[in-house]
Amino acid sequence: MKYVKLGDLLVNSGCITQAQLDEALALQEDTGQRLGSILQTHGFITERQLIDTLMSQLGVEFIDLNTYPIPPEMAQLLPKSAAKKHMAVPVRATRTDVHLAMADPLNFVAIEEVRAITLRRVIPLIAASAAVERAVQNLYSNQGAMQAIEDMQRDLLGSQYGAAAPAQPQSMTVDEDEADAAPAIRLVNSIIDRACTEGASDIHMEPGEDSMTIRMRIDGALRAIIPVPRELQSSVISRLKIMARMDIAQKLIPQDGRANVTVRQESLDLRISTLPTIHGEKVVIRLLRKTPELATLEGIGLEGGNRERFCRLVDNATEGVILMVGPTGSGKTSTLYAMIDRLKSEEVNLVSLEDPVEYHIDGICQVQINDKTGLTFASVLRSVLRQDPDIIAVGEIRDGETAEIAMRAAMTGHLVLSTIHTNNAVSSIDRLLDIGVEPYLIAGAVKGIVSQRLLRKVCPHCKKPYVPPAEEREALDLPPGEYTFYRGAGCGECFGTGYRGRTGVFEILPVNPAIRRAIHSRSLKELEAAMEQADFHPIMENCRKLVLDGVTSSEEVHRVLGGG
Repeated sequence: MKYVKLGDLLVNSGCITQAQLDEALALQEDTGQRLGSILQTHGFITERQLIDTLMSQLGVEFIDLNTYPIPPEMAQLLPKSAAKKHMAVPVRATRTDVHLAMADPLNFVAIEEVRAITLRRVIPLIAASAAVERAVQNLYSNQGAMQAIEDMQRDLLGSQYGAAAPAQPQSMTVDEDEADAAPAIRLVNSIIDRACTEGASDIHMEPGEDSMTIRMRIDGALRAIIPVPRELQSSVISRLKIMARMDIAQKLIPQDGRANVTVRQESLDLRISTLPTIHGEKVVIRLLRKTPELATLEGIGLEGGNRERFCRLVDNATEGVILMVGPTGSGKTSTLYAMIDRLKSEEVNLVSLEDPVEYHIDGICQVQINDKTGLTFASVLRSVLRQDPDIIAVGEIRDGETAEIAMRAAMTGHLVLSTIHTNNAVSSIDRLLDIGVEPYLIAGAVKGIVSQRLLRKVCPHCKKPYVPPAEEREALDLPPGEYTFYRGAGCGECFGTGYRGRTGVFEILPVNPAIRRAIHSRSLKELEAAMEQADFHPIMENCRKLVLDGVTSSEEVHRVLGGG
């Protein structure tokens, strides 16, 4: 391929004007970014236009890395440092050639460097930049884990013949390129690094008869990642126990611990739990990111009318209880953080009681609950009331004692925010009654209830439209008519599931005088009648909008909400 300037190519093909090119070149001098990235960031050209232009003008082949399986041995052909530096990944090779997927196939510096490293002729292919970045991470993450497993097996074999492996200092910085670290450390680091890349919330290490399976919870669903040979199981678990300051000799009782690690300049809290099973100890690691990326209304998916109702409820509340309700894993804590972020200020004393403290937020006092030392929600809540609070956030109402203290605090002029495990707004009232809270306390204290669930979003990389059959339309209570729904076909970006990422769906119940009277009289019929007159929109209404907008699928709505 002869040397061609990308800017001239795009101008000659009519994709951009000379003025746009000059502006982008000036920005490139200031920022040092790639020209293609600048043109896309400022809306002068889309990535698809860039790809099509290079394909048509230069004859560069396009490769869809979301569906193309890259052989694992390609990781041996090009060092990870070179692949990350140039955002290029080898996808196939012969004795004389190597096909290189690149976001910028006109990067001749990268092509020459890869040619010098591989001693092969480089045939550049063009691919989407996000797909290249993901392919590089996945290829070398798997390679790092497999290499660590091989080294552990070699060390184990050596120790059987009297050659002990050298002791290595533990590192709490996760760096899978740390060549001097012991293999067990590199394997654990590689697994944690992969979990962060995939946005996993949990890592499951499940011992079996022949091997230990590593699974990760991504977008609420578990995905198998890599098997670890059974003979290496104890080394991996011991490394995690050392990180979490557990007793590595004790294998017959459950243990809990925590560790703080740094992954690519991001600080993470790891909550590590072990459980004895018939094949050895199972380990589950919860990953808690300290940066509150989800603690915004946009981050949790509050939009349109629900956002207006949420803001009206929160902004007008000076006392009382606001409850976030839903089953486990429905995003209640993220909504609680969004509420805290909206209410915190220099003029108020905001105290939060959490188990665990998931995000560190400046400007508020956060208390870590610890049942083992007597720091229960109920005991700490009593103490907080002597600390002149304006707003109290209780991570979870688990028992009648905590609930009653929270309700009484709300009726004496405090604003209390909390979560409770129930399926919807109405059942949260029944739940409070069941744990022993008097109806007059609930009616007098509760100002609003936010019920929510999390739905997986259709993967944008393999999203396909279709006309739904009548039964699918009727399941969403849609009237007869022509509709277009969307589902994901499955690709490499979404592990073949058709979904990538999640968003919240909500129903918000403001407690007005009519609802308060119904709660006080414990009349379900009266409560339902009062809700029909209130500004209340059931969660299914939110779901229907997301399906019609192509954000999620009707199958996902049925999976999460069932019949309604």
